[in-house]
Amino acid sequence: MSRAHKKHLVAALTACLGALAYTVSKVDLAREGELGMPGFPAPAEAYAAVADVGTAQLANAALGLLMAVVALFLVRLSRTPLVRLPVLVVSWVGIVMVGAGVLGFGARAAGMAPSLGAIPPHMPTALAALLVGAVWVTAWTIAVVFATRSSR
Repeated sequence: MSRAHKKHLVAALTACLGALAYTVSKVDLAREGELGMPGFPAPAEAYAAVADVGTAQLANAALGLLMAVVALFLVRLSRTPLVRLPVLVVSWVGIVMVGAGVLGFGARAAGMAPSLGAIPPHMPTALAALLVGAVWVTAWTIAVVFATRSSR
């Protein structure tokens, strides 16, 4: 196995683990009946907009599982356009969404975005969640770039 292939494999598996960490966090929040992200509780008014918190968080967990599967497809991306194109499109959309979330929650943690909510009450948990998100989006980006290059 070449060094580049090892990096690609590690990046794709790390992206998968990031998605699974997100999934587990959403299942835990569903169990607790809470909105938001670990370390970042949602404002009280957010609960009025959600009919069933548990179902909403479990739907987010299902999305996390989908992202984990997509990351695994990047390990050995098919050249078949019916598989390849959706995996790449979903990956880039996911990278943008997760990256925007990390930036937004990072701004909230720094007190730069009060419209997104208060500064997290438990900063170590918030910083851990931001770190996981940053590693996830970075690894996912690397995996997509490697997968795209390896098929040329």
